[in-house]
Amino acid sequence: MEMIEVTANSVDAAISKGLAELNATPGDVMIEVLEEPNTGLFGFGAREARVRIVLIGRRKSEAVEEEAEPETDEPEEQERLPLAEVGEEDLDEDAIVGRQVLVELLERMQIEAQVKVHRTDDDEDDAPHWMLNLTGARINRLIGRRGETLSCLQHIVRLICSRRLERRANVIIDVAGYKTGRSNRLRGLAQRLAKQAVQQGRTITLEPMHANERRIIHLTLRDRQDVTTRSVGEGRARKVTIVPK
Repeated sequence: MEMIEVTANSVDAAISKGLAELNATPGDVMIEVLEEPNTGLFGFGAREARVRIVLIGRRKSEAVEEEAEPETDEPEEQERLPLAEVGEEDLDEDAIVGRQVLVELLERMQIEAQVKVHRTDDDEDDAPHWMLNLTGARINRLIGRRGETLSCLQHIVRLICSRRLERRANVIIDVAGYKTGRSNRLRGLAQRLAKQAVQQGRTITLEPMHANERRIIHLTLRDRQDVTTRSVGEGRARKVTIVPK
């Protein structure tokens, strides 16, 4: 992992500066706000925003030119193919209501986007979910810092859907494949760090993550016999540790 700390007059400016320095996209990094900006009093005590950015994916240039990986005894996590879009005849009540609610919210926010419906094909959740993926121009603003805006949008959609369905709604909201790509990168990161923990014989601690991202790490490594994972810390500082057995 590559990690940098960046300062600027605002959090967004610091993030943009860091992404440019790493030549990465928001989906390739984990971002932690270390200090909020403060204008001070009459210019005294002013300080800039400071963020820590950890590269967990590949740089843009590395994504364009793939280098051959040496063969190893341990297979790396395979990159998953994009989920196939589901036809109208195969949609159930959750998918139809979820899409309807999402479209209504987008119209109220005056955001133009297309909603494509996919079916999740992994075991990250107890029951299969519908993935509602938004595509269109200028929709990256729906992702937000560390995906926080996207998480809030999904929470609102689920609340409205659950009220209309009178039960829990199994829908996930994504923007331009952000969650799918980030999940794949987190799985690969988990496998690499597990291997590193075993080779070095020490516990490795990841940066603070949202609960759903911590769960990806736990699920990716749960069948390995050489490491265990634990969540430590409280609130937004909660993080995953990978412990060699």
